[in-house]
Amino acid sequence: MKKTRQEHVIGIVAACVATLGISAANAQERFITVASTTSTEQSGLFGHLLPIFKRDTGIDVRVVALGTGQALDTGRRGDADVVFVHDKVAEEKFVAEGFGVERIEVMYNDFVLVGPKADPAKANGRDISLGLKRLADSKAAFVSRGDKSGTHAAELRYWKAAGVDLDATKGAWYRETGSGMGSALNTASAMNAYILTDRGTWLSFKNRGELAIQVEGDAKLFNQYGVMLVNPVKHPHVKRDLGQRFIDWLVSVAGQKAIADYKIGGEQLFFPNAKPPMKKAA
Repeated sequence: MKKTRQEHVIGIVAACVATLGISAANAQERFITVASTTSTEQSGLFGHLLPIFKRDTGIDVRVVALGTGQALDTGRRGDADVVFVHDKVAEEKFVAEGFGVERIEVMYNDFVLVGPKADPAKANGRDISLGLKRLADSKAAFVSRGDKSGTHAAELRYWKAAGVDLDATKGAWYRETGSGMGSALNTASAMNAYILTDRGTWLSFKNRGELAIQVEGDAKLFNQYGVMLVNPVKHPHVKRDLGQRFIDWLVSVAGQKAIADYKIGGEQLFFPNAKPPMKKAA
């Protein structure tokens, strides 16, 4: 049956609306979800980086800030497109198990042992093992994140290297918060206790109270960050192309410069070290 002119116009309008709807949906999909650590979020790094990335690419990034262990679990479930964390051993396992495509190093900073200015444990110096041994011997108050984060994993390695058996030693002096870095620092400040923290979050932390850095400069305190695309073979809904553009940008000249440019009080928080040659930004 031949269509009337009115029916023909209605059909054209409907097709246009459908096309616009698809275009709008595609535009709304130009974002990725990044599971990352509380240190990258609470240090203010993402607040600095992501507007630059959006300007360069038009892609939005939604950050889920968790401890590294939880961030990796988010990637395992396919609830993120990219994972950006700082526990090399756990990251390599994530890739070996097929959940990540490739681990790429992006930047580093270091951990510091923070404690009361009076330093009742006499931990001050450049040797993290000696500082923690003195802390355990004195039973001075210590706050642990206790959340399977990259910082928590590092803390446990340092206790072991110091010859301290936490299971046998920890008591009321050792408090596990199960929280992110900023919250754990607030607890340490309120208790006037020692705590291991990444330098970036410490530099951005305002509620220091009587706390100050007691141990820094030990090579063992090196803190490397890596980024991985969640494997789309495991999770087909992963936004492979957009996620890869974020990774490529992070290790590009533009991305590495943006990381280096982030400073608080003139002090650089993170140091780019993507393997050369660095890629040009898309």
